[in-house]
Amino acid sequence: MNEKRLRLEGKVAIVTGAGSRGEGVGNGKATATLFAREGASVLLADMEIARANETLQGIEAEGGIASTIKVDVTNDDDCLQLVETVIERYGRLDILDNNVGNSFRKSVTEIDPDEWDNYMEMNLKSMVLTSRHAIPRMIETGGGSIINIASIAGVRASKAAVYTASKAGVIGLTISMAADHGREGIRVNAIAPGAVYTPMVSWRLSEEMRAHRKNTTALGTEGTPWDVAWAAVYLASDESRWVTGSILTVDGGSSILSRHAYTDAEIS
Repeated sequence: MNEKRLRLEGKVAIVTGAGSRGEGVGNGKATATLFAREGASVLLADMEIARANETLQGIEAEGGIASTIKVDVTNDDDCLQLVETVIERYGRLDILDNNVGNSFRKSVTEIDPDEWDNYMEMNLKSMVLTSRHAIPRMIETGGGSIINIASIAGVRASKAAVYTASKAGVIGLTISMAADHGREGIRVNAIAPGAVYTPMVSWRLSEEMRAHRKNTTALGTEGTPWDVAWAAVYLASDESRWVTGSILTVDGGSSILSRHAYTDAEIS
């Protein structure tokens, strides 16, 4: 009987935001961990190197291959260095998981213009900067997969208009990049998580609020970062070789329910 082949065997990946904010596992940490378990060599990028190192320890404890780098993905020079580093360490680049982002709760009448710029740089511009340096390197070795983390907030109204605008921008960026670079062998897709329980949101969620989140899904359950990470594994693997420009919704079915109404705590 043949041994099962790892889904990302021989591939090289970058995961931005690969550390978790606080205790527990966030989307980036879960994704990096599963990429390594499935055979990829993973460069763990994070603004806080201690967070990336914590992810690294877990991967190495399981026998996976990974290393860390401190990167500000809103800085173009840092993003260039990120891509150059992955080539220096592993020889190629096959997968870019753009996971960096922040959640915030302000309407257009509440936000300061400088705050707007900062959030758009983090949630949207960062994906432009990493991708613009990654794509030429992917083309050199026959193509690759770029995965942008959006949100169901990008396609539905919420009580966080600025956040919604940034995530809608991620979706638009994904579609355009897929069209622009498909003939060069680059697949670009987005994951739109729903109410996922992560360290980023856990501090502001009471048990009552978590119960409400569960009730707003078709499955009646709460999402975890591992749900997002498994979606990323699929989009990174050759199983999705004919999938590009897609927005993969990972929300337990909350976005299909007409009775759904957001609270301030529901956006991942």
